[in-house]
Amino acid sequence: MNIAVITGSPHKNGTTALLADEFIRGASEAGNDVFRFDAAFRKVHPCIGCGRCDGNAGIHCSFTDDMDELYKSILKSDLIVLVSPVYYWTLSPQILGVISRWEYMVQRLRGKKLILLTARYNPDDTWTLEPIRLWYRNLQKSVGLIGAGEIHAVGAETRKELELTEYPKQAYLLGRKTGAESADETSG
Repeated sequence: MNIAVITGSPHKNGTTALLADEFIRGASEAGNDVFRFDAAFRKVHPCIGCGRCDGNAGIHCSFTDDMDELYKSILKSDLIVLVSPVYYWTLSPQILGVISRWEYMVQRLRGKKLILLTARYNPDDTWTLEPIRLWYRNLQKSVGLIGAGEIHAVGAETRKELELTEYPKQAYLLGRKTGAESADETSG
């Protein structure tokens, strides 16, 4: 299986980087071909709504940047994994900028699987998961993606703290499941 993992954190060794690392380790061990795109460290111009792509006509985006590499990977992938910290009840601006550029290829994303991995510090405000889960379901519906799992790591401010939880193991096991073609079960 071809997997595109897109991270959105500006922290190279933070909590979501750990989740991505563990998912990728599991998916690679399961025999998958994994491509990682760290959006915060790439040149990605957000969509400006110019209409050049003509809403799914397949005309290339107005911008030529690192998204060109990601487009190729996403289009050949069977599974897309979004990994992001939670910023004000949604994903990071870096990953949202990437998603804003999907319009060019949205028709060709239908039927692909989607996994969401997030992390946030405060363990007491679990209500913040509601907007994230709603966003995840709405993305699936609007694009025609198939939910294949989600993990929301809470209560660890640093990578070291997250290493002491079960979340890295959950991410690893979710990655391992992709090789068994059974990643359409939701976890976390």
